[in-house]
Formats: sequence, structure tokens, C-alpha cells
Amino acid sequence: MATKKTYKIVLSGGGTGGHIYPAIAIANELKHRFEDAEFLFVGAKDRMEMEKIPQAGYKIEGLWISGIQRQLTMKNLMFPFKLMSSLYNARKIVKSFKPDVAIGTGGFASGPLLYMASQNGIPSLIQEQNSFPGITNKLLAKHVQKICVAYDGLERFFPADKIVKTGNPVRKSLLDINSKTEEAKKLFNLKEGKLTLLVLGGSLGARRINELIEKELDFFDTQNVQVIWQCGKLYYQQYKIYNNTVNVQVHEFLNNMDFAYAAADIVISRAGASSVSELCIVGKPVIFIPSPNVAEDHQTKNAMAIVDHNAAIIIKEDELEVDFKNKFSQLVASPQRQKELGENIKSIALVNATNDIVDEVEKLLKVKS
Repeated sequence: MATKKTYKIVLSGGGTGGHIYPAIAIANELKHRFEDAEFLFVGAKDRMEMEKIPQAGYKIEGLWISGIQRQLTMKNLMFPFKLMSSLYNARKIVKSFKPDVAIGTGGFASGPLLYMASQNGIPSLIQEQNSFPGITNKLLAKHVQKICVAYDGLERFFPADKIVKTGNPVRKSLLDINSKTEEAKKLFNLKEGKLTLLVLGGSLGARRINELIEKELDFFDTQNVQVIWQCGKLYYQQYKIYNNTVNVQVHEFLNNMDFAYAAADIVISRAGASSVSELCIVGKPVIFIPSPNVAEDHQTKNAMAIVDHNAAIIIKEDELEVDFKNKFSQLVASPQRQKELGENIKSIALVNATNDIVDEVEKLLKVKS
């Protein structure tokens, strides 16, 4: 009788939550399908994955790697040394762990790890969250077998025969938020008869969005709007004083995002790939304020992919002074427009993304077997 194969799976992705949480979601689904599988994550030393991955119950090893700065800095002079060190250590990890498959979700560390895995004949897959790929995944594309994407049109960057449109993995708790609305309103102690605005700037926070919200608190009051404001870890000490303001609650971080989404009538958000994917699942009217401080301005491209379907509103940071009050008050005044945006963004959602990505991983495992 043939013995059951116990798979070894290596995953790499990090730097931001947008790379980490998809990797964890993929690992969780693989663990569900292959209970005896052994997992190892590879991240960048001193980045948030070194904390978040163990919290999710997985082992992780760190590489000495970082990205190239867009400005000329001393850090860039170290990049060749960091790259050589990371390639050497990634090769050691691959040789020692002997994975059956390698999965990358973007970020600095996934470059050396996926490159070395592919060079050692390990079937490899990358997952690209954005509508405009980062440099790591662009470089890896020719070395891997499969590329799972969330947007149309990525044939411009990747070999078309490797692309599978799956969407981005999202938390399972978001799949049925409508059933949580009443409980969410009680949890956040919200008042009946007022619209609820949820403000999201990412886990660290978004300076320009926080400045906007602070400036417009009186305006929100005139619009009969109450505010759940996630200001982020970097800004909480500065803005927590507004917890003393009627109809405003400031949070450093929202651990129960499903209830926050369930409570919201309108959302203001950055346009990182994971946020966009979650907001499609959630199906609430959204005003995107993309970060201009990201490579290739990919947040604007992510947002426009939704706006082009009449499924969200976009306001660029340099247009906030002129456009925000007007666009926000128009949205508040039109329940029909709110309903239209919510329905349209929900129609774009790819709700089976995690399963579809893991299906592709399974195909690679079967080829390896």
C-alpha cells in the first residue's frame, strides 16, 4: 500500500500586510486540505512578517534584504550585499527544507526565495495583488510556473500562458457581513438615524487622510454622519483626543474588521490591493484616496480599475481641498447613488480567490508528485 505523501510548502511574502495576509490565507487553506503538510515562511528581517507570521501559527526564517530606495541613499549602497546574502541564505533554506512547492505573494524576500526555488527545480507560483505589478514579481515571472492575478490586462507584464485570474485572498469573516449589521452597531455603540462613515488608512495610518478627517469633523456633524476612524499606529497618540468628540470614535487599529465593515454605510480608504479586494466583497460605497507614495502609483491604478466600472469614487490627495466636501455631501444626499456604488463594487468581487489559488498550487503539487 502506497504511503500518503506529506507535502512541504514554503511561502514568502512580506513588508506590508498586503503581502502577508494573502500568504497566511493561502497557507490556512492548504493546511485545511493537507493536514500533515509542513510549512515554512521566509520573510525579510526586521519587517512586520517576522511578528505576524508566528502569531498566525507558522514558522518563519528571515533574510537580510530590503528594496531599492527611489532616492539616492546609503541604503542603496548596501543593496548588492543584501541581495547576495539573501540569495545565499535562500539557497540554503531550499536545500535544507526541500519544499515540494514554493509560493510568493510579493515583497522583498520573495524574490531571492522564489528565484532559488525555481533554480532548484521546485514548482513555483506567485500571486500578484495589484493592477500594476511590483518589480519583484515582474522579475520572477519568467522563472515560475503559475501567476495568479486579481485584475485583467496583466498580459502586458507577464507571460499570458502562465496567468490565472483568481482575485486576492480575503478574510473569510467578511463573506457574510450583512448578517452582522445589528450586532456591529451595538458593538460600536452607534446612533440610529445617522449614517456611519468608516475611515481606513492602513495599519500604520495615512497622514493625509488623518489630516482631512480632523479638518472635516464639524462638516461631518452637519451631514448627520458619525465616524469610526482608524487612524493607525503612528498617529493614535495625536488623534485620540477626538474620542471626546460626540459622534467620533478613534481607533489605533480595528481587530474586528468584519464588524467595522458591517457597521459602515460609507467607507473612505486607501487603495492597496488587499483593501480593494475586501471592499469589493463587502459591497459598501467607497471613496478611495490613493497613496501617491507607492511604486508606479499602483494605488491609483487599483482604484481606477474599480472606478471605471462605476463602482467607487476616487479623490486624489492633491484634489481633496477642492473636491472632498462636494463629492462627500453629494454621496450622503443620495441613497440611490450609495446603493448603486455598493451593488456595482460587489459585482466585481472574486469571492473564491483563496480556493482558486490553492487549486493551482495543488496542480503543481500533483505535477511534482
